[in-house]
Amino acid sequence: MSDECTIIEPLASPLAGHVRVPGDKSISHRAVLFAAMAEGTSKLTGVLDSEDVRSSICAVRELGAQVELDVDDGGAFAGQVTGWGAAGPVQPEGPIDCGNSGTTARLLMGMLAPWEVEVTITGDESLCRRPMRRNTAPLMKMGVQFKPAEADHLPITEVGNPNLRAISYDAPMASAQLKTAVLMAGVYAKGTTTLNEPAPSRNHTELMLPEFGVPTTAGTRVATVSGPVVMHASDVNVPGDPSSAAFLCAAAILKRGSSICVDDVSLNPARIGFVRTLERMGANIEEARAGSEGKEPFGSICASHTPALHGCEVPSQHFASIVDEVPILAIVAAHARGVTVFKGVGELRVKETDRLQAIIDGLELIGVDAWAEGDNLYVEGDPDLTVPAMTEFDSRGDHRLAMTWAVLGMCAGVPVRIKGFDCIAISYPGFMDAIRSLEA
Repeated sequence: MSDECTIIEPLASPLAGHVRVPGDKSISHRAVLFAAMAEGTSKLTGVLDSEDVRSSICAVRELGAQVELDVDDGGAFAGQVTGWGAAGPVQPEGPIDCGNSGTTARLLMGMLAPWEVEVTITGDESLCRRPMRRNTAPLMKMGVQFKPAEADHLPITEVGNPNLRAISYDAPMASAQLKTAVLMAGVYAKGTTTLNEPAPSRNHTELMLPEFGVPTTAGTRVATVSGPVVMHASDVNVPGDPSSAAFLCAAAILKRGSSICVDDVSLNPARIGFVRTLERMGANIEEARAGSEGKEPFGSICASHTPALHGCEVPSQHFASIVDEVPILAIVAAHARGVTVFKGVGELRVKETDRLQAIIDGLELIGVDAWAEGDNLYVEGDPDLTVPAMTEFDSRGDHRLAMTWAVLGMCAGVPVRIKGFDCIAISYPGFMDAIRSLEA
C-alpha cells in the first residue's frame, strides 16, 4: 500500500438520496469458504470485491476448490464455487498468503483442521503482528497440531487431524472469527462441539451453516454444531455491508442539510450496533426491514443531519456489535456535547493497527480530548469543532481509519490529507464514489 498522501476535498453540498453499499465482508468470506468445503456447486451473488475477500478466494483455489466468480455490472462477484466435499482439500504447493485478511487466516485454521494436509498460513506485515493463539488454542484441544506449538503470530504451519475431538470451549473473548474456526472444525468432529462466549459476537456462521446442511444451534452467547457431516452446496446472495453503511450514515448526520438511505443492507442485530449507538447520541437514524436472504434480515438504514448530538456510554457487552465502527463513531462523538465512553474496547489495540491509539492521536490533531483508561475509550466532544485545513492524518494502513478521517474532513468543509488512503481497497474500494454520488 502507498505511503503517499491523498487530498480529500470537502463536500460541495449536502448528501441526499438512496445508495447501496457493497456486499457484507463477513458474509462474503463465509459464503466463499463454506462453498469450498461443500459437496457440489454453490451459486453466489453479491460477494464483495475487495482485497480481503480476494484473499479467501485465492486460498480456496489453492486448496482445490473450483471458483468461477466474475465481477458483475454492480461491481460484485457473482458465479459459482464447486467444493471439495468429502474428498477434502488438496495439499497446496506452498504457503497460503492471506494478505491483510485476519478473517481468511483465522477461518482457514478451522477449515484445514480435519484433513491430512500440512499448510503454512502467512500474510502481510500487518497481519503477521495480529494474535493467533486465541484460535490455535481451542483447535489444539480438538487434536490439531501447529508449528511452532506456542506461536501467537503468523506464519504458522497447521497439520490437520482426520480424527478431531468435539469439545466444549469457553472463549476468553467475544470473537466471531474464533467461534467460526471452532465450529468449522466441529463440522467434522464426532459429537457436539460447543463454543461459549463472554458476550455476543457476529452470528453469520450460525445462520449460514444450516443452509449448507450442518445441524447448528445458536443462543445469545453459545453456539454448537453436531458432526461429522458432509456439507452440501447452497446458494447465497450477500446483502450490503452495514459496516460500510456506517460511514455514509455518519457523514449524513454530520453534514448540514443531508438526508440519505442505504438500501439492501444487512440488518442482522449483531451488526447494527452502530445504529443503536447513534440513537443514544440523539442522531436521526432508523432502519426498516424489507426481507431476508436465508436467515439474514436486510432492509434500509436512513440517516439525516442532526444539529444537536450528545455524549453517551456504550457498554462493553455491545463492543462486538460495533468492533469495526468505533473509529467513525468516535468522530460523531467528537461533535457531540459532553463525554462519550466506549467501554471494553481494548481489542482495538490488535486490529490492523492499534486503532485505539490511532483514534486518540487523530483526534488530538484537531484539538479534541480523547484518552484511554484501561480498556475504555473516552471522547470529550465539541459541538463547535473546527478542523484546520490540510490536517494530515495517517491511516496506518487501516481501511477503517482511512475512511474515518475522510468523513471528518469532508464534513468539516476543509480539505485534509490522508497518508495511505488507498488501503480502503481492503473493504470498500468504491467508498469515495459512493459519497460523491450522494452530493445533491
